Amino acid sequence: MSDLAVSPVERHAVPLAQGAVHLTRFRPQGRPRGCVLCWHGAIESGRIFHSRSGKGLAPWLARHGYEVFVADQRGRGEAPPQPARGIALDQTDVIVDEIPAAIEACLALSGAARLHLVAHSWGGVLLASSLARSATLRDRVARQAYFGTKRSVKSWTPQRLLYVDLIWKGLAPLARGVCGYLPARALRWGSDDEYAGSHRQGADWVRPRPWVDRRDGFDYAAALADGGLPPVLHIAGAADRALGHPADVARFAAECGPHRQRHLVLGRDQGLSRDYGHLDMLTHPSAMQEVFPTLVEWFEEG
Repeated sequence: MSDLAVSPVERHAVPLAQGAVHLTRFRPQGRPRGCVLCWHGAIESGRIFHSRSGKGLAPWLARHGYEVFVADQRGRGEAPPQPARGIALDQTDVIVDEIPAAIEACLALSGAARLHLVAHSWGGVLLASSLARSATLRDRVARQAYFGTKRSVKSWTPQRLLYVDLIWKGLAPLARGVCGYLPARALRWGSDDEYAGSHRQGADWVRPRPWVDRRDGFDYAAALADGGLPPVLHIAGAADRALGHPADVARFAAECGPHRQRHLVLGRDQGLSRDYGHLDMLTHPSAMQEVFPTLVEWFEEG
């Protein structure tokens, strides 16, 4: 198959009571092998899955036969409303409203009965949380792949002390208080800004506390304790020492309750050319040969 870069074919807005989720759609040549929805993490947008030059996981999957939708949550990319003081949206709104609406829109646009979910980092926490709330939504999902997804952080490393303790839990709340939102782009902490409420809730969950929604008390771990989460490929980078440490990724998988799962650590010990980190598992040129094919194998597995 061609490795030439491809461009997004369509952009769709999924309207909500306030603002809209944006979907970037990549179409394959011929009849699709399946439908995939990609969900980004905190202080980033869907660009983690597709570059402006047309490279990345989403166009790669489209070249290999999948119809792919890449989400931009409200406030990310060009999806309104942009983060500002007074915007009351938070991650519970993503879990309860945005993800279900995006899944239903992808199925309606593609004509598929079910789809696969792919997430990077905190996006996997949001997807799992949304699925925990709805058995109907779980029935819409065939398989999932979470790249570098952890919830609470317990691994002790110097990088964790810098990025999680000092920045995310220490300096970020101060910046949030001054601006009324988290100005991650201006501070060069991430590619997109974050609503104040989303950061507040996320920073709370990063601490080793129960996986409980602070808005309505929903207990996500309890909801998943008896199984039911669609199969997940849990992927960690061997060189990720803070934002998706392999031990924290494994703990999140256990926290999701009994479900069909596979674990993959991307590094030289597994025969790869490099030890991958939190971002380059999706952005490094070698990922196209070493990482991305694993998703196709997982999706096609009976």
